[in-house]
Amino acid sequence: MLIHVVGNGESLWQIAGRYQVDINAMAQLNELPNPNQLVPGQSLVVPVPGTVHTVKSGDTLWTISQQYGVPLATLVQVNQLANPNQLQVGTKLFIPPIVHTVQPGETLGQIANQYGVSVQALVTENQIQNVNLIYPGTQLVIPRPKPVIEVNAYTYQPAEEAVNSIQKVGNLLTYLSPFAYLVGEDGNLTPVEDEPLISAARAKNVVPMMAITNFTSSAAGSNVAHTILATPEIRDKTLDNILKVMDEKGYEGLNIDFENVLPEDRERYNAFLQLAVDRLHPKGYFVSTAVAPKTSSTQPGLLYEAHDYAAHGRIADFVILMTYEWGYRLGPPQAISPINQMRRVVEYTLSVMPPEKIMLGFQTYARDWLIPHEQGRKLKHSAPRRPSGVPSNTVPSFNMTPPPNHRISAIQTNRAADMKSGLKMPAALKLSSTSLKITTSAVSVTGP
Repeated sequence: MLIHVVGNGESLWQIAGRYQVDINAMAQLNELPNPNQLVPGQSLVVPVPGTVHTVKSGDTLWTISQQYGVPLATLVQVNQLANPNQLQVGTKLFIPPIVHTVQPGETLGQIANQYGVSVQALVTENQIQNVNLIYPGTQLVIPRPKPVIEVNAYTYQPAEEAVNSIQKVGNLLTYLSPFAYLVGEDGNLTPVEDEPLISAARAKNVVPMMAITNFTSSAAGSNVAHTILATPEIRDKTLDNILKVMDEKGYEGLNIDFENVLPEDRERYNAFLQLAVDRLHPKGYFVSTAVAPKTSSTQPGLLYEAHDYAAHGRIADFVILMTYEWGYRLGPPQAISPINQMRRVVEYTLSVMPPEKIMLGFQTYARDWLIPHEQGRKLKHSAPRRPSGVPSNTVPSFNMTPPPNHRISAIQTNRAADMKSGLKMPAALKLSSTSLKITTSAVSVTGP
């Protein structure tokens, strides 16, 4: 699948025609409330087995056609190129899939060998039910190599809603983390209704990962963390309770998300992580952590100072970078996950942590700020739609700021909205291409 960003004046009919897909399938997949009214800047998922090439310096249409094995004339046609000899750096070209027409007597094995792919890849790409039964004239899409990543999803959703989400996208996930068990100063855990989520995850071969935290929307959790980390009896009790839940419910790993930890508790936090690993590993459980986005070891601030990247990378099995904390509900309007800031965090992390232990965070929610700025409110994430507050019978004008922020400003409604999850996901995935994994923060919160 691809992500298409709607341009000025584009219609769903034009977009579907460009990618040669069914218009009704696109409307259904994107849950469009009004398929006849798209908003410039809106991101749409396109159910097509092609790919996108971003033109680089030195690229020509001929070299691109050779790279992907697609006829030059096809590239000109599908991309509606008026002058194929003048490609602008940064232009995105749609690369259609290679399609093979089955000939009499051919087998999947022969076709796979011809294109240098596996039989299983052909079966998966084309949803073939019987590998020994293919008919002459059948058109098969030849899959191109894709990077393999691990994906974790945090979810705040109620049990029934979360189960529906897992059934929809579970095949895309490696881990599922119901967020979260709240740890108290006495070491006890606040119960979570997670059994249905764990069952649904297992049905999709997704690894359930238990998430614990020390904070709430109204309490920073610094004192809670200090009490646990500084008191051996409570620290041991906390781990006892964690293991009890994991044993009873079938979790396979633990994610520790302690935030706002006091700077003086930095070494105590590292010691707690080591103790968790020492107790969980012998039972076959893995341990991961979530850390605030840092760009140096000396970065000041309550969010950052106690998160010792080097120690987390050494002790934990993997570490989730919470690279979705810039634009937050109490702060000024800005991108939630600006790519330039994410890149700085990744570059620093790679200097102190093995790349195979790094999981890059990315949000699937949006924020909507009133202008002039007041405390923001959270929007429940759904399919890419128009920003909140825009009347359904009008199309607002938009100011599109240049990368990296991709901020959308709806002028008529005096609002600024960061709605760029779909738009920036490819850039985030590109950041994760150095053996990094990826996690999504799938938040479902409504109300003011």
